[in-house]
Amino acid sequence: MKHIFKEGKSKDSRVLLLLHGTGGTEEDLMPLAQIIDPDAAVLAVRGNVLENGMPRYFKRLREGVFDEEDLILRTKELYEFIDEAAETYGFRRENVVAAGYSNGANIAGSLLFHYENSLRAAILYHPMVPRRGVQLPDLSNVPVFIGAGENDPICPAEETKELTQILEEAGSSVVTQWERMGHRLTEEEVKASAKWYHNH
Repeated sequence: MKHIFKEGKSKDSRVLLLLHGTGGTEEDLMPLAQIIDPDAAVLAVRGNVLENGMPRYFKRLREGVFDEEDLILRTKELYEFIDEAAETYGFRRENVVAAGYSNGANIAGSLLFHYENSLRAAILYHPMVPRRGVQLPDLSNVPVFIGAGENDPICPAEETKELTQILEEAGSSVVTQWERMGHRLTEEEVKASAKWYHNH
């Protein structure tokens, strides 16, 4: 997968897995890494799927409706890529914390839904519920931060509440930061996620 890797301060540094929104690239969230944890290693990954020329992490049938078969396939692909990157770059696999926006948050959520110990923690900006009716792994040691919009037209507030409930039922402790800027990623969300990150 097309990506950028930046070494952390030490071999034991956290690794921020940066996952862009639809139409983004691996460069998009690099400035966030500086705000969240300037000492962390960074693995910023570009989605392998193109929708009208725009990179994404998995296919969708239409706005808000995921192609579940492709989601499962692409989640496995990303999970295996993180394993390979840990070997290639020599970082500790158990130190990976995802920070994803929109489509990137959805694939990060899918990692949590499908693979135990896939992430140490996750920062999800404007995520949706990746899949329904599936048994999640034990997430009791995987805290999650969600940045959400009360008036988000793509990801309604009810969707955020449902995702929070699903994650909490799997044992995760979830903190949600609500904004009123639609689907936009706000500076307040990023600052709140950085504060949350340092508390965890």
